[in-house]
Parts: sequence; C-alpha cells; structure tokens
Amino acid sequence: MKFEKYSIAKELKQSLAELNFVKTTDIQYKAIPSILSGEDVMAVAQTGTGKTAAYAIPVIEKLLKKISKKNQEIFIKCLVLVPTRELALQVTEVFKKLSVYTPVEVLSTFGGVSQNEQIEELEFGVDILVSTPGRLFDLRSQGYIQLNHVEIFVLDEADKMLALGFMKDIQDIIKIFTKTPPDIIFFQLQSILI
Repeated sequence: MKFEKYSIAKELKQSLAELNFVKTTDIQYKAIPSILSGEDVMAVAQTGTGKTAAYAIPVIEKLLKKISKKNQEIFIKCLVLVPTRELALQVTEVFKKLSVYTPVEVLSTFGGVSQNEQIEELEFGVDILVSTPGRLFDLRSQGYIQLNHVEIFVLDEADKMLALGFMKDIQDIIKIFTKTPPDIIFFQLQSILI
C-alpha cells in the first residue's frame, strides 16, 4: 500500500516523501493499521525491513492527534525501551526524521555518557522517550523521568532484552502502568517472545 493512501497528517506524509518512503514493506503494511486502531501488536521482522518505521509512523500520528487537540504538555507520552545505546540512537534518528515537520519532541537516554545533557533536554519536555532500561531507572529514581502519562509503550528487540536479563526491568516498568495501562507494542527481531 502506498503511504499517500493512509489517513495520516500531511506533515508526516511530507517527511515520508522526502525520505523516499513510497510503498509500505510487509511489516509496515501489517502493523500500521493495527497500531493506529489502538491494538497491542507483537511483530517479528528482519533487520532492514522498516520495522522501526512500522511503529514510529503510527505512534507519531497518534500523538499528533492528541497534541493538536490541546496545548502541548511536557509529559512523556510514548516510551520506547531498547536493549542497547546503538539501538536507542538508531530508533531516535528514525523518529526525528519522521517527525521533523511536527511539534513532536523525541529524546534518547542511555548510559555510558554524562546524564547532564539528557536531563536538560528532559526538562524542556519530551513526547517520545527512547531509552535503555538502566538509564531509564537511574533518571526515574532521581526524579527526572515521570511515566504516569505514558500512553504508548514499545519494547523494541524484546527478545534481546530478555536474553540480556532485563525481564525484571520490563516487569517493573509494566507495574508502573497498572493504573492506566498504555497501548503496548512489542517489536522483536528473529525469535518469538515466550
């Protein structure tokens, strides 16, 4: 299906066109409508098939609808949890390229670097936070990250996070959402989540 046929914001279509996204890949074709309709999604896709865009496009679209209805709030509305710094940077880059013409603010937080710059950006307000579990818990315990307004929760490479021993971290994050559970989107690479 061609992206121009989707009922999404013109700003998002503009960035898709500039990135030469003309037609959806299989994972995008299957995931985008389900995510837009608010369904929880679990998907398996090979590297290079556009899996990040498969969830980034509908996430940005959903947030744009909320932002346009009321004044922009400074709360984190979408949390994308990833296992590594490299993936955090890659995912953030995709979100930023897709949302370049929108008011959606994106930030990645990860360890191995000073947290000061990340804290400064958090204080300006972020709609989408892409984070590794360690830095997320560090900044949350210091009071810099509040997750009580998260509406969308994405686990990217969930199978890798489980293999790296992040099961308790994932469970702890999900416990935070027990009062108002967000839409949950699981995206993995090659294995099935059990």
